[in-house]
Amino acid sequence: MILIVVSVCTATGAWNWLIDPDTQKVSFFSSLWNHPFFTISCITLIALFFAGIHKRVVAPSIIAARCRTVLAEYNMSCDDTGKLILKPRPNIQ
Repeated sequence: MILIVVSVCTATGAWNWLIDPDTQKVSFFSSLWNHPFFTISCITLIALFFAGIHKRVVAPSIIAARCRTVLAEYNMSCDDTGKLILKPRPNIQ
């Protein structure tokens, strides 16, 4: 949730930064100084990635995929929330 909020704030700030006519006339750092919302949200987004927030987003899907691989041998599976799904036994003839 935090990643989504910060990403939307960064995108909104970037849009305002890019459509500002003064951005082309001043230096890069002056332009960033004139748009503190964009600057702060970018710094926050970079800090979140350095803190490893991207691992928290990707890790649950990797764990669920690995569990499905192991459970497939026992004719079972699991959904994305981790609930166990029992499959019917195969008929051996």
